[in-house]
Amino acid sequence: MPESASGLRDEPFDPEVLQSDLVFEGAVWDVRDDRVRYGDGEIRRQYVAHTGAVAIVALDDDGRVLLIQQYRHPIRHRDWELPAGLLDVAGEEPLAAAQRELAEEADLVADHWEPLVSSWTTPGGNDEIIHVFLATGLRAAETAHARVDEEADIRVEWMPLADAVDAVLTGRMRNGILGLGVMAATLRTRREG
Repeated sequence: MPESASGLRDEPFDPEVLQSDLVFEGAVWDVRDDRVRYGDGEIRRQYVAHTGAVAIVALDDDGRVLLIQQYRHPIRHRDWELPAGLLDVAGEEPLAAAQRELAEEADLVADHWEPLVSSWTTPGGNDEIIHVFLATGLRAAETAHARVDEEADIRVEWMPLADAVDAVLTGRMRNGILGLGVMAATLRTRREG
């Protein structure tokens, strides 16, 4: 019996890995080269082995979302993003990482946290999964964080959630995680009334 479209879901699949080599060990993440038995043959794939990440849709009491702008070298842009960061602390749960990142990047804490959406960012090129959280009940952190490198000149802005969605849909803001987060938050707030 065919499965209905509403029942479709991603499916785990674990083909035999014949060989997996670390071809580049980076400061943040690595590159692997795998040979995998697939069907009657084998395939070879290179990909970034990623730690995973978190992002935060921080909404204030006026329905505005917190955006940060920082330089991203691979795209040579200062793009608008959600506060976000790597799951690079051993044993740290995604929620704790999200709470840490909101404090580090925006000097904010939130009273209420809930999972919003999780997504693989580029499954053809890396194994990164990002967990996006909705944070409300925002207030200033007790201490400000020192920032270095690309974070040293982070620009922080508050934007109405609907305007952020419009900026994504019109191509003014192209960060995929920002798009995913603000659209998921919009749907969540509509469903909750």
